[in-house]
This record gives sequence, structure tokens and C-alpha cells, in this order.
Amino acid sequence: MIIYQASKRQFLHHALREDIEDVVSRQYRSATGHGVSPAEVRAWKHSLLEMAKVLGDEEIPEDAGVAIEYQLPQSSKRIDFVITGEDADARSKVVIVELKQWSESRRSEKDAVVWARRGGAGEREGPHPSYQAWSYAAYLEDFNAAVQDGAMTLQPCAYLHNHPRDGEIDHPHYRDHLARAPLFLAREHSKLQAFIREHVRHGDRKGALYAIENGRIRPSKMLIDSVAGLLQGKPEFVLIDDQKVVHETILQVDTQAAERKQVVIVQGGPGTGKSVVAINLLGALIGRGRNARYVSKNAAPRAVYEARLAGTFTRTRIGNLFSGSGAFVNDEVDTYDTLIVDEAHRLNEKSGLYRNLGDNQVKELIRAARCTVFFVDDDQRVTLLDIGHTEELRRQARELGAEITELELSSQFRCNGSDGYLAWLDNTLDIRETANPTLDTREYDFRVFDNPADLHALIELKNRANNRSRVVAGYCWKWPSKRDPQAWDIDLPQFHYRRRWNLDKDGSLWIVMPGSVEQVGCIHTCQGLELDYVGVIIGPDLVFRDGRIVTDATKRAPSDQSVKGLKGKLKTDPENARALADTIVKNTYRTLMTRGMKGCYVYCTDAPLAAYLRSRLRAVSEMAPPDVPEALSSALAGAPSKVVPLRPVSKEDRAAGVAAVPVIDLRFAAGAVSDAQVLDHAADDWVALPDWVRPQPGLFVARVVGESMNRRIPNGSWCLFRANPPGTREGKVVVVQHRSIADPETGGQYTVKRYASEKMPGEDGAWQHLRITLHPDSDRPGFEPIEIRLGEGEDEFSVVAELLLVLPTVGD
Repeated sequence: MIIYQASKRQFLHHALREDIEDVVSRQYRSATGHGVSPAEVRAWKHSLLEMAKVLGDEEIPEDAGVAIEYQLPQSSKRIDFVITGEDADARSKVVIVELKQWSESRRSEKDAVVWARRGGAGEREGPHPSYQAWSYAAYLEDFNAAVQDGAMTLQPCAYLHNHPRDGEIDHPHYRDHLARAPLFLAREHSKLQAFIREHVRHGDRKGALYAIENGRIRPSKMLIDSVAGLLQGKPEFVLIDDQKVVHETILQVDTQAAERKQVVIVQGGPGTGKSVVAINLLGALIGRGRNARYVSKNAAPRAVYEARLAGTFTRTRIGNLFSGSGAFVNDEVDTYDTLIVDEAHRLNEKSGLYRNLGDNQVKELIRAARCTVFFVDDDQRVTLLDIGHTEELRRQARELGAEITELELSSQFRCNGSDGYLAWLDNTLDIRETANPTLDTREYDFRVFDNPADLHALIELKNRANNRSRVVAGYCWKWPSKRDPQAWDIDLPQFHYRRRWNLDKDGSLWIVMPGSVEQVGCIHTCQGLELDYVGVIIGPDLVFRDGRIVTDATKRAPSDQSVKGLKGKLKTDPENARALADTIVKNTYRTLMTRGMKGCYVYCTDAPLAAYLRSRLRAVSEMAPPDVPEALSSALAGAPSKVVPLRPVSKEDRAAGVAAVPVIDLRFAAGAVSDAQVLDHAADDWVALPDWVRPQPGLFVARVVGESMNRRIPNGSWCLFRANPPGTREGKVVVVQHRSIADPETGGQYTVKRYASEKMPGEDGAWQHLRITLHPDSDRPGFEPIEIRLGEGEDEFSVVAELLLVLPTVGD
């Protein structure tokens, strides 16, 4: 999402003749639905005026593109300033500028880290601006297909217009990062101008900005798919902002462990990158020759990582790198250099199958290593036995005489990068009060279903793309299939919905095993792991009564060990027991509902809870209405077809302001779509766009049938078009209508082809078309170009729409 975009000419007008900070603020509120802090508005005012001085250079083309505040895909991070155009060789260039208002800073001994006053707070460590600019560019290259497919070159740099050149921010310690992203300081705006001129010699009329914003978002990298490379020292993930600071700080602390025992506590919520940093650390420490291990109480993450390493590492080597938390009962003091403990909140007091071994897992881990690193989220404590909360980690570290370092990961890289979703979830589940009582589902795909069968069907459909979608549930159903494989565990007969737990067949590998999408997982098989889409069945342990969320841990299945011992605690200390049980139930669903990077779909066994969740959604339509477009029904029913699973949007939802586009049948409506104003009348069905496409006037979705364009548009593909396209059509794929066309594949007087024309200058200096050729693009013989000679019947020829995207199908 780009908050503000314009040509250089328009930007200078806004900056020099209007209040640019007000213009950007209005754009921000329009795009996100909420405002920004006064501090950010002030930062815009000062930094953007400085950029206006830089772009005042006459040699920087007037029609270069300018973007302000581009939010990185699936992240809460934003690029400050972007300039786009073409270089002297007509290659597309994108200059990324990280802006800082710092007037001073000082060097840190850590790689790519610098001390500075950030956000008006006191001095603290953070990423060096050059590293920050480069990391954003690298992240964008990883996620945005347009950057790679469009052969764009990204040129990151940093501009600190108040900061003198003092040998600190520009110290040789940062040499490698300064080489990748040059640093421009106070009174160096002419150097920045020269840098921009070097890369942007010609304007592109915002073409690169359009391509970036509307380009397909590549599937996000999954840690489970990258663990082998990370442990071999390959930079599979670019660490962003606080991830980089935490990583470098831990490596520095680890070097001090020879003199004194060290404990590092890293706090971070779902999707902040705890596991990414943990595995990166393991790889870095192995590279330094350290005796390091990755430790987790939960078997699922270990099993998945170990499975991915099979064939790359020997079984013995894998066993020496990964361990359960109960394996350190008998270890001597300082047996290991470093233990990296992921999901530390799941640590138990006792170890062993019967929980009769050892003293305290936290104590045993600290004792066994010179440096112990705990990654913890207190809000993911999901059983009565979990003791690894932050205060317990501190207490045990102090008792063992360890030096404690506390760090925090706050940047969101899950839930589509929406910090707002996590805050909304905490508020909605009554975990803590936040300023997010409602959720804008344009930020994160959250839906409430009235039928669990519909929910599971959509998750299965999503899963066809890459095996990254699963259904999970609260552990409120018994497990008869453990003894009788033919028995059903979750049985909701009113919906004809019957499924089995996947607690035995695939065990801890359930989340990655092909075919396991048919079963239902639980907290024990998904915590610490991530999906693209998660479906959550909320059981009777969470309901809505008398205007509030109510939990009842006694509704859990007898086989669930999460609340074992609750009855005894209720007798001895009922108040604290009820509070603890309430926390466990809420934390369980918070954890389940934050497994999805792109979306979360829920079904509630309690109807009032479903209504409550819907009441806290904004710009959302209820799922699976009866008026599913006929063209989409075959895909939703599971029939093999190349149809993108688009969410239908009702008339009521559109009237309420939900963004949607019409589904058009080109065979009958080619003439109508030439005017964007009549699209409303040409369509009976409307759908929501995929989450990577920004709505705009004139868009519509249509299916292209035939083989004449199969190199670009596979037969039967759903495509996104723009009606009445402006500008040149040369080389573009367009929908053309003309009385002389009789396309054999469509049976009508329109066709979808690649456009080319021959022109000559007229007497008035304007160009006149002589002939238009519509080229097929097929790997099959027999398709000939269609030629249209223009003359007296020119008014009967029209380009009614332009192809923007071939939408991914369920098999892509």
C-alpha cells in the first residue's frame, strides 16, 4: 500500500504551495481509516520539505514518480520516500530513501546498529539508516513480483538532513552497509541530487509505482522451508529493524559468557520473528564454532525443522542441534556454550514422561549453558503446567547469579503485517484493553462462518495453492479415533460436519504433511508454527454472555492435558485457579487465531459469540451467502477448474461501503464495459479483490476462454481488467470490439489480443492510426493476427478494457 503517490511536479506543488504534511495525513486517513501521531506529522513536514529541495533540481525529470510511506508487503514497516524513473539506458529504477531527522548519533560495536534518539525517546540502539534502507529494498525484492518480473533495479540510500559528518554515523565500521546504501548528511543535498540524477534520467509517469503497488505478492518465505539454508550460513531471511538489533545484541552478549553466566530474555508476540531470529542465531553460532542447541518444549517445531534437514544433515548432527526442554536434567554446569530456548513460555517444572524428573526446567537450562537465550510470549501460556513466564525466567537467572539482558521484538511480520489485528484480538478476547475495538478486514482477512463445513471447504481450497492452510480447534472434543480409526472426533451433525483430530497419524508433522488438511489440529500441533490461512473452530469453552466473554475450562475434553489438575486447584485456591483457567482458554484461542499470515476464518459453536465477533468487524461481509456467483460455484464445490477463489460480496455489503468489483461476462458485455460508469448495470455478481490488489475505479473481473493467448492467459483463467484504459495501448493485452471481428473462440465481435498499431503524423501534428494489428500469443498453431484498417468506420472500433493481471488459480 502506498499512502501518497504523485509525479515530481505534483509533489513539489504540494510541498511548496500547500502543507505537504496535511496532504499526506489526509491520504493516510483515507487509506487506513485512522490518523497518525502529531510527532509523525511533524516529521513529514520537516523531512518532506527537505526532499522537495532535493527534487527541485531541474535535471531530475518532472514526470518521475514520487511515493511516500509505502507499506512493505505482510509487514507493518513503511519505506519513507521513493523516486522512480528510468536511467540513461531506459532501465527501470527505483530509488529508496530512508529519512531521519537525527542531529547526532554514536557508533555501536554491533554490526549495522547505531545509538540515536528515536521517536523523541531517549537514546537507544537501532538499525543504521543505511542498513535499514538496504533491508527494506531486499525485503521488497523478496515479496513483490513486479520488482523482479519488471526488471526493476532498487537503489537504496539514507538522508539525514540535520546530521553532520562526524565520523560516528559514517564510521568505517559501517563500510559494507554504506557501500550498499549510500549515506547523505547535512549540507549534502547536492550529492543526493547527483545520486538521484544518476539513476533517474527519464520519468516513467508513475509506471513503476503502479507496477509495485499492483504487482502480485509472492508467497512469503516460511521458516520451515528455509531452516537448512540458515544452518548452512545462507542469508535466507533479511532481519528487519528490531530483529537485527536483537540478533546482534545476543551475539555480543554470547561473547561475554566466558567471564560470567549470561541470560537473555527476548519478549515478542505472534509474528514478531522470534523463531526466525532463533534459527538465525543457531546458524551464526554454529558458524563461529560454538556448542549451541535449539531447545523447545513443544515437539511440533522441532519435528518440522528436523524433517526439513533430513538429507542435508546427518541424523546424529540433527540430534546434536535440536533438543526437548527436558533433556538437561543431568547435565553438568556449563556443558553448552549457548542454549537457544524457543517458546520458553511452554517450559514445565518437571521433566520426563511422568513429570517426575528434575527440579525446574528453567533452572536446568540456565545451569547447563554459559549463555541461555529465552524467546518468550507470556500471552501464549496455554496449559496449567507452563511456568516459563518472564518473571520466572528472571527469578531463576538471579538465583544462579547470571547477568540478565532483556530485549523486545515488536515489529509485526504475520497477520498480513497488521499490528491492529493483534491489538483487536486482545481487546475482543478480553485479554487486555487496547485502542482497537473494531477490525478493518481490508487489513487482515478475518471472517466469521455460520457453518464449519463451509469454513473447512474454503481452507481446503486455499490449501491447494501451497499446502499452507489448516483447520484447528479448541480441544473440546473427545478422541475416540485414537482407539477406533473409523470413529469421528469432531461431530456436528446439524451441519453434516465430521472430522478427526490429527493427533496420532502424522503427530508433530501434521502441519506440513500433504493430505492432513482433511483433519483438524489443536494447540499442541500448531503452536510455534505458521500458516498462510488458518480456520479456527471455537468450542464451548469460549462463549459470550451478558455482554462479555466467558470461559469454561471444564468444557475441555478429558484427554486434554492443558487443564489437568484444575479440579484440585479449584478446591485449594478457587480464585487464582479460575483466573489461571480463564487465561489459558483465552491464550489458547489467541494463539490459534494468530497462526495465519494472510487470514483467519472462525466458526463458533456459541451463536452469540459469532454475533459478537461480527459486531466488531468493519467493512466485512459474512461468508458463504447463498448468492455465490455461478461462475465461482464450481470452484467452491471442489470441481477442477482454473478459477481463483474470490469472496462474493452482497448488495448490502456494497451499500455499506465494502470494496468490490463486478464479475463481467465478456461475451455479452464487451460493449458495456467500455464505460466504467455502467459496470454496475452489467454485472449481477460482485467479488472482493485478492488482498494484494488495491481497489480503483473501472476494475472488473472476467474469465478468458480459449487458447489464442495461452502463453499469457491460460484457457479459463480469471483476469483483472480495467475499463476504458487511458494512455498508450501499444504492446498491451486489451479487449477490443469491432464490427469486423468474428472471433471463433468467443463467438462475438470482440477479442482479447496483444495490441500493435501503425501511425503517421497528421497535418496538425497529432498522430493518426493507419492500421491496428491484434496479435495472438499462443503455443498452438492456427491462430492468425487480426488486422483492422481504420478509415471511415473508425468510430466502430474501440479498446474497451486493458488486462492488468492474470489472477492466480487455486493450483498456483
